[in-house]
Formats: sequence, structure tokens, C-alpha cells
Amino acid sequence: MSFRELNNVQLDALKEISNIGMGHAATALSQMIGQTVYLRVPHVTITEISQVPDHLGGAEKLMVGITLQILGDARGSIMLLFPQESAHRLLCSLLGQQGKSLIMNEMTVSTLKEVGNILASAYLSALGNLLKMTLIPSVPLLAYDMAGAVVDYVLIELSQSSDLALMVETDFTDGPGQDIAIKGHFFLLPDPATLDIFLRAVGGPHG
Repeated sequence: MSFRELNNVQLDALKEISNIGMGHAATALSQMIGQTVYLRVPHVTITEISQVPDHLGGAEKLMVGITLQILGDARGSIMLLFPQESAHRLLCSLLGQQGKSLIMNEMTVSTLKEVGNILASAYLSALGNLLKMTLIPSVPLLAYDMAGAVVDYVLIELSQSSDLALMVETDFTDGPGQDIAIKGHFFLLPDPATLDIFLRAVGGPHG
């Protein structure tokens, strides 16, 4: 089965899983930063991976991309994409530094990878609990480039095993009703066999 064949009930179930997973991710990020992070999931959509740069504001837009493989009882990939300015704000919060622009060095790269690791681990942990499966993320890889190049890199990593992804748009704020300071996009790219497992767990392959 592919994302293309999903019905509305199955899509709603996947959205619900993503909301739960992202709730866990917000808690984990709050603990990392030392202040409460509120996380909202305004949109969950199925998108063609090749169209992702368009959703992000164009292929030329500078992005930080963090990718991880899903290991354990299921297979697939997770991709986190932050626009350059959101990645910069996130780093300022985490490192307690103020700077005018995003500078990539050993400390900022390792910090962003750790964010990716924490968010993916929390998401997979929540997903694994729901599915009664063990799901763990691989070591994260980071790319800082134009959106088109980051997505191309991910597509090569995936060996084109799927042309569609579940895109979970996420907004991070530091309080209810606050301006959205950090925007991120979370992509779940399960292998076709893994998608079948997910769907059976949330209501049957054709339910």
C-alpha cells in the first residue's frame, strides 16, 4: 500500500498519531531548553516528495534538514526541515546566544542534530507505544542548503522507495497565544510494508 491509496479515515488516524507523537516531542524539547514549548500541528498532508520545496517557499530557500532512518520493527525515514531563520531562533533558545544570523559550526551542528534526535525519538516512542512496536531512530544526518538540494539528498538516501510522504507542519511557541517563533516541517516516510503495519494498527488496511 502507498499513501496514495489511503482513505479519509486512515488519514485521520495517521494525523492523530502525528499529533500524539508531536505532543511527546514538544515535552522532550521543553526539557532540553528548560522552558515550556507549545507545539501546534496546523496541517498534516500527504505530499509528493518532489513537491516539498514548493511547500517550503521554493527550491532556493535555505533550509536545515535533519534526516534519520527508522530502525527496529519497522523501516522508513524521518526528515525534519527548518527554514534558516527558524533554525537560528531555535539555536538562540537552546544555546542562550543572540546572533544576527545562522552560523554553522561544530557546536550548532551537533545541537541541531540533537534536536532532531530528541524530536524523532519522542515521535517514534509514541508511535511505537501505539503500535506495540520497537521503533528507534538512527544517528541523525544534517544538511544545510537550499530546499531543493536538501530534498534531493533525502530522495537519494531513500533510493526512491516511495514518492509520497506524510508532511506534518509544526509550529513551536513559548506560550499559548504567543507569536509563532519557530516553524518546522516533519516528514514521515515509511516503507510500503511499514505503512501497511501502521494502518492495520490504527484501524485496518481498508477500514
